Amino acid sequence: MAIDEPLRLESFLPYRLNRLADAVSRDFARIYRERYGLTRPEWRLLATLGQYGRMTATEIGRHSAMHKTKVSRAVAALEKRRWLTRQADEADRRLEHLQLTQAGADAYGDMVPFARAFEERLWAGIEPPCRKDFETGLKRLEAALIDRS
Repeated sequence: MAIDEPLRLESFLPYRLNRLADAVSRDFARIYRERYGLTRPEWRLLATLGQYGRMTATEIGRHSAMHKTKVSRAVAALEKRRWLTRQADEADRRLEHLQLTQAGADAYGDMVPFARAFEERLWAGIEPPCRKDFETGLKRLEAALIDRS
């Protein structure tokens, strides 16, 4: 098959979204890595439990789009810090419910303002009238691609 024009990655939406997500993630990772020594999976686990309270590792993986091995390693790391506890499910001993300890909840509470400030710096680059359009487009892409999977 002959190609009339090459695919230009710089204007290919999936490529641009991936580059942007990676850049944002790396930039934000500097904050929680330098301040708390957390990896990306550890931060996602902490943030998920901070938001939702008690969850299983499977639920966390599904919510945060992390592979079960990454969730497992993050659980072990936060447990070692004494930031989370595991409790076996009474009906199904194969399941464990994870929950932040007071120290974990305190760390999460300490990080929330940094996360919000980081998000505000991102929004500062987008004029207020454009923010609504950006949010609408993002929600539509999420609905079309993430919510259906």
